[in-house]
Amino acid sequence: MRTIKLGTTKLEVPVVAVGCMRMQALETKEAETFIQSALEQGANFFDHADIYGDGKSEEIFAEAIQMNADIREKIILQSKCGIRKGMFDFSKEHILHSVDGILKRLKTEYLDTLLLHRPDALMEPEEVAEAFDILESSGKVRHFGVSNQNPMQIQLLQKYVKQPIAANQLQLSITNANMISNGINVNMENDSAINRDGSVLDFCRLNDITIQPWSPFQYGFFEGVFLGNEKFPELNQKIDEIAAKYEVSNTTIAIAWLLRHPAKMQPVIGTMNVDRLKECCKASEITLTREEWYEIFRAAGNILP
Repeated sequence: MRTIKLGTTKLEVPVVAVGCMRMQALETKEAETFIQSALEQGANFFDHADIYGDGKSEEIFAEAIQMNADIREKIILQSKCGIRKGMFDFSKEHILHSVDGILKRLKTEYLDTLLLHRPDALMEPEEVAEAFDILESSGKVRHFGVSNQNPMQIQLLQKYVKQPIAANQLQLSITNANMISNGINVNMENDSAINRDGSVLDFCRLNDITIQPWSPFQYGFFEGVFLGNEKFPELNQKIDEIAAKYEVSNTTIAIAWLLRHPAKMQPVIGTMNVDRLKECCKASEITLTREEWYEIFRAAGNILP
């Protein structure tokens, strides 16, 4: 598995992250098989959140991997906090309490990365800074990041937080690519030119923040996957054509499309299927040509001015 640096840290991470949101639905033995397969592919970066199954996904993961000190040093653990029922909460108290719960469920003494999950409109950045300092000095968290935040929100946070923001998890796929298309359609009077995120793609590149695309196969907001979907005939025809050329699956090409972008992204895949996991990991070996990348981009309905 090819690796990249996570943000400005010295942490080498695989280019494909394993999202564990759906692990709550697995039996322990099934989770063990899945995790072992991921490790065999070199996909040792596991993305969690305290809300995934109300913590059950983290518990199943720890049990399935039979967490101990030796195993812990061979994997990279990331989790997220800040989402509560009916609200978001970046208070110092909640962040510290959440991390303690995460560590307990994962049966580990530290997280490699902690992300703030969704922006909190009532965030007091001074409180976040205090929480981060406590977590770092106690050794409970080594690196920090955010999820679904725009440039100004990150800058506001960074004004008070001394730790660099290493990652920003953002929704991005071939069919949800506004952060790319608005940069292509600059100054044009069309919907693709609408800047909905404050140029977050360029901001993250300028500040060496690793973008972690989530839902890389989804269209809309969890409306379904675009692969094999009759709503996207031209896109699927093009992806299948390119997949045949490289003798890989359409799943592989969809991830390879994200990895081809020079921002050096780290897609978070959410499958719990071993075969599909392997197809996702295979994308690290594929480098699409410029022509192929744009053909897929246009086939999804994205326009070039």
